[in-house]
Amino acid sequence: MRVPIRLLSTRLLSIRPLLSANTYRGPLHALLGAAVALLLSPVAAMATAMVPPTARPAVFPAAFTVVTAALGVPRRARRISVKLANRLLGTDLPAPVDDTAGPRLRWPNRFRTSGWLLLHAVAGGAATAVAALLLFAAAALPAVWLHGGGRITVLADVDVAGGAQGSWTVPAAAALLVLAWLAGAAAAALLRRLAPLLLGHRSAERLIALEEQTRLLAQRNRLAQELHDSIGHTLTASTIQAAVARQLMATDPAGARHALTGLEEASRAALDDLDHVLGILRDGRVPTAPPLSLTDLPALLDRVRGAGTDLRADITGDLTRVPATVSREVYRIVQEGLTNALRHASRTPAEVGLRVSVTQDRLDVEITNPITGRGTTARSAHSARRQGSGLTGMGERVALLRGEFSAGPAPDGPDGPDSSGSTRWRLSARIPLRSGA
Repeated sequence: MRVPIRLLSTRLLSIRPLLSANTYRGPLHALLGAAVALLLSPVAAMATAMVPPTARPAVFPAAFTVVTAALGVPRRARRISVKLANRLLGTDLPAPVDDTAGPRLRWPNRFRTSGWLLLHAVAGGAATAVAALLLFAAAALPAVWLHGGGRITVLADVDVAGGAQGSWTVPAAAALLVLAWLAGAAAAALLRRLAPLLLGHRSAERLIALEEQTRLLAQRNRLAQELHDSIGHTLTASTIQAAVARQLMATDPAGARHALTGLEEASRAALDDLDHVLGILRDGRVPTAPPLSLTDLPALLDRVRGAGTDLRADITGDLTRVPATVSREVYRIVQEGLTNALRHASRTPAEVGLRVSVTQDRLDVEITNPITGRGTTARSAHSARRQGSGLTGMGERVALLRGEFSAGPAPDGPDGPDSSGSTRWRLSARIPLRSGA
């Protein structure tokens, strides 16, 4: 029984291409070209009717070429042509870029689109005409044989005998069907070969596409950095709030409930932020919600204090006069700095100091918190491992704003070792607000 089963499997595999939609997409694309040619032919014929009969054989192809080429002028024609080629021909053409940059890009693309439409109409029309003739012959030969035989004219006179002598018409019809499909496949292969030349990107388009891709990557990296800052801060605060709630559960139920409420609110805000950023990264959409800035610091400080932190904030100056770009970046710096302060503080509750000063020429940010010597070593190792985030990310933000950034144990002085013997860690950023500052 194994041999018949293998033969049956082989036969089923042999007809699988006939059941695949990919087999017919190429000929379908050629058929669409024939439909375009059929729709434009009456327009060309109307123009041809205006000239003397002796000139019509030469005028009709010229009129058809002009009418077909005119379809390639609108920008939408190129986009539709690229989509159809990718869908039906199996090409991998990039989406057309915006050609409003000027004639250097606009008209060469439109000329190439016109050439593609003309090629599509001519090749598709020729393939469809040949396939239609072959399909007619494939249907007519067996029909004449089944009716007792006779003569049929398909480009030439063919005599078909009745009875067993005319049975050759059946394999002949099958061969004609294959040839009809090959006519469409040949047109599709020609169009597939020339599609990158006429619809693909040239050097100017590739440069514009590369610039757009670079811009999108920069935007995605920025969103990833903001997501890291936001989620990192929320997770750190939530961990501390959960620890506080656990400690107060037996002695101070009201305080425990307050800590759990803060934990719930912080987690819900983090989920909203996560859904928002991941949706943008997934769909490539530009964010529409306004980004957080220094004017949102009070809510951030309340969340930090809700985590059981002894936060002493000193904010001076008008935060609303800080440029939008600087305000957004400094908010993230403060958020990440407070997160690190909560994470690496040497004791609980953490005593964190924040100073934000806005003057006429610059903006100063300073965050301090107590650490032990062991905490300092662990923190340095931790920062070295987190390349591209944490302290490194804050330094990059400050550098982009042409500012100065430093982080490390504070020297002896007002921010030096406190009464408990712990060293204070100080994070400092100085950012100019004027080009000459």
